[in-house]
Amino acid sequence: MMKKANILNTHFNHSINMKKYIVALVVVGSLITSSCRKYVEIPAVGMHALKYTSDYQDLLNNTSVLEHSYSFPLVSSDDVSIDSIKYQNSFTTQTADVQFVLTYTWAPTRYATNVESDVDWERFYQQIMICNNVSDGVMTSEGGTVTQKNAILALALVHRAYAYLNLVNLYAPPYNPSTASTDLGVPLLTTANLFASLKRPPLADVYAQIIKDLTTALPNLPDLPAYNSDPSKAAAYAILAETSLEMRNFTDAGTYAGKALALQSTLIDLNTYASAPGTLPGKLLDPETIFSKLSSGYNFNKVTLSGDLLTLLGTKDLRYILFTGLNFGTAAYGRSYYRQNYNSNQDVYIGPNVPEMMLIKAESAARANDPATAVSLLNALRKKRFTPADYTDLTASNAADALALVINERRRELFGRGFRWFDMRRLNQDAAFAKTYTRVFKSVTYTLEPNSARYTYQIDNKYILLNPEIVQNP
Repeated sequence: MMKKANILNTHFNHSINMKKYIVALVVVGSLITSSCRKYVEIPAVGMHALKYTSDYQDLLNNTSVLEHSYSFPLVSSDDVSIDSIKYQNSFTTQTADVQFVLTYTWAPTRYATNVESDVDWERFYQQIMICNNVSDGVMTSEGGTVTQKNAILALALVHRAYAYLNLVNLYAPPYNPSTASTDLGVPLLTTANLFASLKRPPLADVYAQIIKDLTTALPNLPDLPAYNSDPSKAAAYAILAETSLEMRNFTDAGTYAGKALALQSTLIDLNTYASAPGTLPGKLLDPETIFSKLSSGYNFNKVTLSGDLLTLLGTKDLRYILFTGLNFGTAAYGRSYYRQNYNSNQDVYIGPNVPEMMLIKAESAARANDPATAVSLLNALRKKRFTPADYTDLTASNAADALALVINERRRELFGRGFRWFDMRRLNQDAAFAKTYTRVFKSVTYTLEPNSARYTYQIDNKYILLNPEIVQNP
C-alpha cells in the first residue's frame, strides 16, 4: 500500500499541474490493487497489478471503505438539539468539535482552516475511484467468465450510483426540475483517469448518471445478496426510489419502491424485542436492511434529540422506548439516538431499508391523490412499532392530510440517521412543509430559512485550492 502511495505522490509532486492531487489523495490507502500500469510499465515490488477477474472482485470486497457513508447530516437536521448550556460549553477548540459546532449551527463553512479534510467528500470519492477501476478493467480481465465480469461490473455501478446520490445531496442544491439543468452538481468521474475534468457538470447530468448506472446494473444483479453489504436488484430498485424521490418524480419513486418491496419486505416487530432490546438483530441479520451503509465515528454520540422530535414520537412508541436513551457522554443533557448501542461496533445503519421503501410508496400514493393506499401502508408499518394496547390506526380524509401523516411518519421511523436532513432540503419546495428553523448555541441564535444556500454544504476549500476548476457553492 505504501509503495502505491509513493508512486502516486511522486507522480503528482513532480507535475507542474497539481490540480488533480485531491483525486490521488482520496485514492491512496484504498486502492491496494490499483491500475498501476497506467503509471509504470512494471508493478512495483510487493504490488499486485489488476489482472484477473478475481482482482476486481477483491476491490469490491473492501467493505471498510465501500460500506461507510455520510456523517454530517446526522448533526444538521432538526432531529437534534443541544439545549443544555453546560453541554454547549463542553465543546472545545479541537478540530472535531469545531467542525461539529459549525455543522450544527448551519455555518457558511464547516472548516476553520484550509488544511482540514472532509471525511464525507473523501470517502465517497474513494468509493467512486474503486468502482471506476472496476468498470475500466473488469471486462478485459483474465480468468473469469463473461457472466462473472458482468456481475462484478454491476456491483461497482450500484456502489458508484449510491456514492453520487449522497454527494449531490450534500454538496449540490436540492433537485429542482426547473433548474437542474443549470444548477451545479459535483465532479462526475466515471473513469479511473486521474486527469479527468473536475469541472462541476449540471446537477441533472449527475442524476442521469446515477439512473444510468443503476438501470445498467439491474439485469446482472441477484435478487437478494448473500450479504446485505453487497448490491442486489432490491438495492438498485431502492436507490432508484430514493433518487426519484429527490427528483420529485413521485410516480417513479413509488414504482421503484414497490419493486424493491416485491423482493424484500420483512418488517421487524418491535414488540418481540421490547423486553430484550439487546437481542435486536445485528447488521447482517437485520431483515429490514436492503443495502447496508453505515455512519460511524464522532457525530452521533455527540448529539441529543430535539424536544419536538421526542414529542412527535410520544413515550408509548416502541421506537422511543428502544431507540432513544441516555448515551455515554450525553446522559446528563438529554436523550440521544440509541439503536447503535445494542451493537458492539457502534455503527448507525443508514442504508436503504424496508420501512423507508414503504414510506416512499406511501408518499407516492398521497401525492397521487390516493390517501387510502398511503394510510394503509403507514398503518402496516405502525402496527410493528406499538404494543397492541397502544396502537391506533391513522386516518386521513384527503390527500393533503395523508401526505402530512407520511412526512411525520418518515421522521418517526428514520430519525437519528440523517434522512431528516435530506427531507428538510427537498420539502422546501412544498409550501405546506417549508419552514424556518432556529437553534441557540452559546447565546447566539442561528436561523435556517427555507431554500437557504446553507442547505448545501460548501466544498472544503482545501480541495478547491488544489483544484481551482471546482466552483464553490454559494
